[in-house]
Amino acid sequence: MTPLSTGDPESIGGYTLLGRLGAGGMGVVYLGVSASGRQVAVKLVHGPYAQEEEFRTRFRQEIEAARRVSGAFTAPVVDADPDADRPWMATLYVPGLNLAEVVEKDGPLSQRELRALGLGLTEALRDIQRAGLVHRDLKPRNVLMTEDGPRVIDFGISRASDHQSLTATGRMIGTPPFMSPEQLASPRDVTPASDVFSLGFRCWCSRPSARGRSTPTARI
Repeated sequence: MTPLSTGDPESIGGYTLLGRLGAGGMGVVYLGVSASGRQVAVKLVHGPYAQEEEFRTRFRQEIEAARRVSGAFTAPVVDADPDADRPWMATLYVPGLNLAEVVEKDGPLSQRELRALGLGLTEALRDIQRAGLVHRDLKPRNVLMTEDGPRVIDFGISRASDHQSLTATGRMIGTPPFMSPEQLASPRDVTPASDVFSLGFRCWCSRPSARGRSTPTARI
C-alpha cells in the first residue's frame, strides 16, 4: 500500500480511505475502512471513463458478475454505487501479494505451492462457471495469494456464458499473453474453456522448471 496522493478523496461511500492498493488505466483501488472497522478494497473509476455511458454499463456488469460469484476463492462485493459521479465498488479486503508479485519476489512456485494454486484456482473457476460467467482475464495480477489459498479478482471484462454482449464491436478484450486462441480470434464467442486454457498456462509459467527463466508470469 502507498499513501494517498494529492487529489485522492478522503472517503468514498462512507468508507474512510487509508491508502492506495494499486492503479490502472481504468481506475484506482484504495484500502478503505467502514465505521465498524471492516477493511475493504474500493475500486474508483477514473473521471473521464465515468462520462462514458458504455463504460458505466460495463462497470455495472462487473459489479453484477462479482456479486454472482460467492465462493471461497473470490473476493465478495460488499458495497457499490455504479450511478455515482465516479462509479465505485467495494470488495472485502484480502491481504496478500498477487501471483505476479510473488513470482517476481521469490521465483517460480514449489511443487507443493503449485498444487495448492492449481486446486484453488480450479475451485474458483468452478464457482465462476456455476454462476454462468466467463472471467476472460485470468492473469497473474488477478490472482491474490493469501494464507488460505488463491483469490480470483477483477471481473471487469467477464461476461455471461450465454454469449450476451455489451457491444457488437467484437474488439479484443483481455491480456494477450494469457488469452486462449479462440479469445484472440473471436472475442465475442468465448466459453468457460477459455478460462481453463488460461489456468493451465498460468500454472505452467509458475512451475519449478521455469526457475531462472523469463516467463510471462514474471513479466505481467
